[in-house]
Parts: sequence; C-alpha cells; structure tokens
Amino acid sequence: MAQLSAREIAQYQSEGWVIPQFRLPEARVATMREALDELIRNNPGVRPEKLVSAHVEGDNGEGVRGSRRFLELAMDPEIVELVSGVIGDDVILWGCHVFCKPAAEGYETPWHQDGHYWPIRPLANCTVWVALEASTVENGCLRVIPRSHRSQVLHEHLHEDRTDLTLNQRLSAGSFDEASAVDLELQPGQMSLHDVYMIHGAQANTSAKRRTGVALRYMPATSVFQRDLRPVDGKSGVAVDFARRPLWLLRGTDRSGRNDFEIGHRAVGLDR
Repeated sequence: MAQLSAREIAQYQSEGWVIPQFRLPEARVATMREALDELIRNNPGVRPEKLVSAHVEGDNGEGVRGSRRFLELAMDPEIVELVSGVIGDDVILWGCHVFCKPAAEGYETPWHQDGHYWPIRPLANCTVWVALEASTVENGCLRVIPRSHRSQVLHEHLHEDRTDLTLNQRLSAGSFDEASAVDLELQPGQMSLHDVYMIHGAQANTSAKRRTGVALRYMPATSVFQRDLRPVDGKSGVAVDFARRPLWLLRGTDRSGRNDFEIGHRAVGLDR
C-alpha cells in the first residue's frame, strides 16, 4: 500500500506541496490515457482544459459527459491513502477536473488559490494532480508558490473577461512574489499533492506536446460542502453546479454530520 513518508508529510505541511515517491504503474497510465481520449471524443464542444466533474458518468449536469474510469482513479485505495496522510482518516471525494492542454494552443491557468472557488467550510482540501502525460516547463506544467498556504488567507482575485484562460479569476498584483515559483515537472504516472490555500498556476502550452493532468479533490469530513454557497457567482469560466455535485465518503465517518451523500447520485449506475 502506498503511504507518504514522514519526510513527505513534513514537506507538505511546510511547503504546501509534495511530489510523493509513489506513482501509478505504466499499465494504469495507459488505461487512463485511453479514458482521456474517449472523454475528449465524448465532449467535442468542451475545451479540454475545462472537463469538470469528469468522474461523474454520463451527463453530469455541468456540461460534460464524464467517465466512470476517472471515478475509479479517484477512489484508488493507494491515492486515498496518500491523501489521508495529510488531511486525516476521514476522506470525502467531491471533485475531479481534467486539465488537458492541447499542443500549441493550450490555455494559461492564471495564478490563483483553489479555495477562492469552492464552497467548503471550514476551508480544507488536498488536491492530487495526476500526470497522464509528461508535464514540463516546456508544455506548461503546474507552478506553485512555496509556503503561500501558511497564513491560510485567501487573497483578492480579479476577474478577467478573456476566452483563452482555463479560469477567469487571477490573483491581484502584489499578493505574492512570482520569482519564488517552483515548477512541478512530472512524468506520466507521477503526481503532486497541494493544499487548498496554495498559490499556483500554469503557463500556456505553446509546445508541440500535449499536457494532461487529472486534479482529484478531497476534503476532510470535519468540513462541510455547503451547496448553497456560490463563491465566485458563476464567474470562474468553468460551468459548475455545486448544488447537485455528488460526494463520496471514501474513508472514515462524516465527522461534521452535515454532509449530504445522496444529492447528485443516480439510483442506478454509480455507487456511493
């Protein structure tokens, strides 16, 4: 079973991110790339950087036809074990966003904090960013600002009315020092974990190589997914429906006692 080492946990807590030693086997990566290509074929009208809730099979109500294979990836016991090392033994899966940046024209992801977008209170989350293809500086890998999570403060974000961005909210100037950024280069099957307050982004992909990451979202069950909240009032640039978003309790118990694990699930087809 995969497990974060004490050193990896310490780095996550100190720096806000970590690339664990564990990685997916080559065969699993190949299977997920097939699932990715199918996902893209099934969503011809959706930018491949904006494949939100890809884990919700069929019409997910957020403009994407999802695939169960991404749900199976998000439920992978070894990935859940990694997550429990940093958020505790009560783990809720609530999101999966596929960011596929096509060669030559892949959108930029502006500097932002995830917590700015999400209806989780108290705000807490670990994102596992799984590389299905090589993610390098050349093709727009994830970039982070180390230690930017420590104050647990959400900085001001400004709206950008542009059509060439993955997200339409950008951190205001002066919120951080871009010169301190670290590039998280990953090979297929590798993954990074980062905190909900971490400042991060990614440059546009102008290279000849496609870049794909699957962002798996996990919250501790001490927090509540508050479905009535609309943190950016529909101005993120990505269609989401938090009121109908399904949750899965993958480990432990719902410590808050307030999370709803019925909403968004179909009677037949998807297990809870």
